[in-house]
Amino acid sequence: MHRLSDRRGTLDNLTHSLVGALIGQAGLKRKTGLAMPALIIGANVPDVDAACLFWLDGVEHLGFRRGITHGPPALVLLPLILAGLLYGFDRWQAKRGKRPEGRLPVSFGWLFALSFIGCLTHPALDWLNVYGIRLLEPFSSRWFYGDTLFIIDIWLWALMGFATWFSLRREKRGEEWKRPARVAIAGALGYIGMNGAITASDEAGFTSSPTGTETVIASPVPFNPLAREMISGGNGMYTLDTDRTLPGVPLDSCDLAAARAGDRDVEAFLFWARTPLVEPREDGSYWLRDARFYDPRVGDRFSVRLPDGVCDPGN
Repeated sequence: MHRLSDRRGTLDNLTHSLVGALIGQAGLKRKTGLAMPALIIGANVPDVDAACLFWLDGVEHLGFRRGITHGPPALVLLPLILAGLLYGFDRWQAKRGKRPEGRLPVSFGWLFALSFIGCLTHPALDWLNVYGIRLLEPFSSRWFYGDTLFIIDIWLWALMGFATWFSLRREKRGEEWKRPARVAIAGALGYIGMNGAITASDEAGFTSSPTGTETVIASPVPFNPLAREMISGGNGMYTLDTDRTLPGVPLDSCDLAAARAGDRDVEAFLFWARTPLVEPREDGSYWLRDARFYDPRVGDRFSVRLPDGVCDPGN
């Protein structure tokens, strides 16, 4: 099995940064001074919601991440703030006589446009994995899932990292430097499209499972872009691939409505969970898990204990 402990709430920030850098090397960095910071920081800035770890307890952060800072209002406001900070930084350096001579004139309009482009790439990439993203927050809390890429894709790293380095190297030598970045962007889009087609084909062709096919997810795995781990089932009963049925009791054997009303962690977890299951333990307790992130090796990282008396599998 391929279930790992390092799946997090966002596609990794190296990938986001490389996308911003590659767009800049494709030619957009010549539009204004400080274009590259606008693109690279913009590609990462929706992840300011990671700061929620400082004020949210338990698993409440699972229900907060990939929401308000990834929705339409934030994707306009955050670039505006970033452009203002970069523009102010340029003016501050100029007043102190420390503005680099080689920096292009700074245009606030272009800074905003490039920050906006960078920000837009962030939810587009986050949508590609199984964690999901609330693209319409705060207008709608619906989760959207792409099921296309694993959280860390080393092949995208290699393609975009090499292309960025090669483009910068050619630029330093006074050679044509935009084409390598543009070719890499086209290649990355083709790679993503190929993975999307594999996911769609695997999900459409999966018709039988010991726990049913009410929900079918072709979950990308690390290192091998051609492979998928199939998650299938429903009502809290799930199977990985076709041979590993996860331990659980039917969701309707537990009063989850009462549990949600009395426990903020349960509410947050069920708001976030896409394939929730209730796992019985030897000590008589019941724990909420999610089949997407089920791995006994990671302990209770993606889980929350249900209050006593909530579950009665005998009924």
